[in-house]
Amino acid sequence: MTTICAISTPAGSGGIAVIRISGKNAFEICDRIFIAKNGKKIVDAKANTIIFGQIEGQPQGSPIQVIDEVIVSIFRTPHSFTGEDTVEISAHGSLFVQQAVLKLLLENGATLAQAGEFTQRAFMNGKMDLSQAEAVADLIASQNAASHKIAMNQMRGGFSSELQKLRLQLLDFVSLIELELDFSEENVEFADRENLKNLAKNISEKINKLIASFSVGNAIKNGVPVVIAGETNVGKSTLLNFLLNEEKAIVSDIHGTTRDIIEDCVDIQGVAFRFIDTAGIRQTKNEIEKIGIERAFQQIEKAQIVLCLLDCTKNIDELQPDISFCHYGLDTQSQKTILVFNKIDLISRDKIDFIKELYHRFDCPKVFISVKEKINTENLIDLLIQKSQVFKIQANDVIISNIRHYEALKNTQTAILRIIDGLQNHISNEFLSQDIRECLHFLGEITGEITTDEILGNIFSRFCIGK
Repeated sequence: MTTICAISTPAGSGGIAVIRISGKNAFEICDRIFIAKNGKKIVDAKANTIIFGQIEGQPQGSPIQVIDEVIVSIFRTPHSFTGEDTVEISAHGSLFVQQAVLKLLLENGATLAQAGEFTQRAFMNGKMDLSQAEAVADLIASQNAASHKIAMNQMRGGFSSELQKLRLQLLDFVSLIELELDFSEENVEFADRENLKNLAKNISEKINKLIASFSVGNAIKNGVPVVIAGETNVGKSTLLNFLLNEEKAIVSDIHGTTRDIIEDCVDIQGVAFRFIDTAGIRQTKNEIEKIGIERAFQQIEKAQIVLCLLDCTKNIDELQPDISFCHYGLDTQSQKTILVFNKIDLISRDKIDFIKELYHRFDCPKVFISVKEKINTENLIDLLIQKSQVFKIQANDVIISNIRHYEALKNTQTAILRIIDGLQNHISNEFLSQDIRECLHFLGEITGEITTDEILGNIFSRFCIGK
């Protein structure tokens, strides 16, 4: 296998740049361009040590010169990220220095790493399984505390450990069932069918729990989708601007200003929210506005949280639930809905009490605010955090945020249900064994125990170069 190298720090100038080299000849290649201040060679250095020295070479055909003073970190196989001999050169972050060092490494026998190749080698060398390798990319991409927590738990093997327990139990049973096939003429039974049925049901429950966690995990990873919906001129765009802390949407007293979807992400208390402002919902003859309203309802269907905004300054007749925005199709009994009564700074306390009584029959949470004057907006933020369900995640909870894992778990569940059904209908050992093997296959796809070059190429191609 070739010795690879790449710049592992982000593109551009900085205080420090790290150039990583991994492979059988990593030490020898680095010794050709690195001169240690203590005169020692990298190839003779102890593992997990750091050496100070300088990189020397002939950039662009010039005489030999010092490129930079650097620190070299040495990791010996198998105790490195990749499981191979690895060197990390910490140089100054000059673009010229980075490219000069990389060029010298390539000239002395290294090859440029492909995207994700360091992590792929870690997987191939048994340093981590496939789900942990994917978590490395998620960790790098994490933008908030919640997504960081999920990625760290998966990278440390929380998800893998859960799957491994299920897989080992199934392997024990399929071994016994296949042993029965070898002694079919003697009509002996090694595997207790009742125990297998209980195991299958237990696995089904755990798989269901993992599948159900995907909606939360995916929302945390990509931002909890929150739709701001309501009639025209109730303050939707003003609320969006407040939540994003920038003037993202045009605010106007003219009805129907917002005719398309406006969205952006923001981190609130460690949770990423993707806020979506929609066209005001009303009866209209304007064809473009109608398209915007149709899109609003499409977003409402897909949202995890819907902020149903109502204008408290409207007269009592207009605020009646049967003719307000609720009448246009929003499910006010839905757990994802929050009724937000806006502009309370412009009405009396008596009117607020009347509106509360008017909407008392709706089960969804309600909050009375003034976006303009920032009254009770902290209550709305608290409701958003609660609805995101992130606060329910415990330190050891296994949360699925990867669509590939989700699909494999769905396939696993289908196979498990076939096992349960087969046991109830007393199917033959051949078919029962096949169903268990299929279940093992899909679990193995997640951890990489069963995989193909095509799957590996697709996964690691999405990594950054240098990782």
